[in-house]
Amino acid sequence: MTLIQEKTLAEKVRTDFPILNQTVNGHPLVYLDNAATSQKPLAVLNALQDYYKGYNSNVHRGIHALSARATDEYEAARQKVARFINAQSYQEIVYTRNASEAINLVAQTWGLNTLKAGDEIILTVMEHHSNLVPWQMLAQRTGAVLKFVELTDTQEFDLEQFQALISHRTKLVTVVHVSNALGCISPVVEICKLAHQQGAKVLIDACQSLPHLPVDVQQIDCDWLVGSGHKMCAPTGIGFLYGKLELLQDMPPFMGGGEMIAEVYLDHFTCSELPHKFEAGTPAIGEAIALGAAIDYLTQIGMEQIHHYEQELTAYLFKKLKEVPELTLYGPKPDAEGKGRAALATFTVEGIHASDLATMLNDSGVAIRSGHHCTQPLHRYLGVNATGRASFYFYNTHQEVDQFILALKERSPFSVNFWTRVSH
Repeated sequence: MTLIQEKTLAEKVRTDFPILNQTVNGHPLVYLDNAATSQKPLAVLNALQDYYKGYNSNVHRGIHALSARATDEYEAARQKVARFINAQSYQEIVYTRNASEAINLVAQTWGLNTLKAGDEIILTVMEHHSNLVPWQMLAQRTGAVLKFVELTDTQEFDLEQFQALISHRTKLVTVVHVSNALGCISPVVEICKLAHQQGAKVLIDACQSLPHLPVDVQQIDCDWLVGSGHKMCAPTGIGFLYGKLELLQDMPPFMGGGEMIAEVYLDHFTCSELPHKFEAGTPAIGEAIALGAAIDYLTQIGMEQIHHYEQELTAYLFKKLKEVPELTLYGPKPDAEGKGRAALATFTVEGIHASDLATMLNDSGVAIRSGHHCTQPLHRYLGVNATGRASFYFYNTHQEVDQFILALKERSPFSVNFWTRVSH
């Protein structure tokens, strides 16, 4: 009797992503740039097309059939986001263009109205620019002071240093949940508990965690959390802010215009109810509906299953990376089961610039990211100008790991094949 090996998760879902079935420079595409943006399944593409083909209309402003259906689907997607992160109410979910806008929303409303000179904001040295620059701008306007948690010897969030930094002067802690460069996972539950003991609020940048592992805002007990649709199988141009209801109620509106109002007079206005108070103007309706479709898709697979598969892939990836000569890896190492970090590898290869290496890998059909990954301060902290980053998702296969490693070894300056190619 012949045993038939069960398909991996990636093998089961590959046909849902038509973009992956192509060649680049004569080689099968190996897409390993998922931390920058994910690919979109047919269910999401169809949802976007269905909106524009079948019921394209503005939301909340019409009683005709198209507007009613668009409104229903748009608000149903908001409910899906709320359930996906276990928010208490759909009113705690504010649609934004992206996570950057969500962070700026908090900085320019709560921040400007709360912080004063001498108040402290704690961040980390590994923050994405989107979770750094808005707070720098706020500090310049208010006189608030920025403080930074550094890394442990294993290049993870230094909880001990955080405990030494935080005090009654701390008004906000804002940290990345999963680093887009190091792949480390911040202890957000402990961070929130310690911050709240000092009366500080906490904002979590969950852009790199939401697509890959279960996230429960009530269990984390964060005050705000931001997400970006395009990293979790949804289109670009749609993100969201989660905020505790009482906080959002106390925050002033971010922008003025249509939709965010209840009544308007010549000399004043009143705000609409949550979450519409923060959603001025015509929103990204189709993109929000497609975000709902992406959440349906991920939920049907199961975030626990996605996380477990990516751990297996991570274990295999880091085992194979040991075969590459003169390779330096950044971030914590996974355990034997791939636990303890995200499914990405950030690295340098001695003797070749990261951008040159990425160009050579592209010749083999392998797409990685090179540069500073919107973490220039982190790269200065690490003492490196640029790194390569291969980031994986649940539709990536073990075979693609092999193809990546083979291309990486062949493009290494320590490979005979490398110098053969250069000489030609």
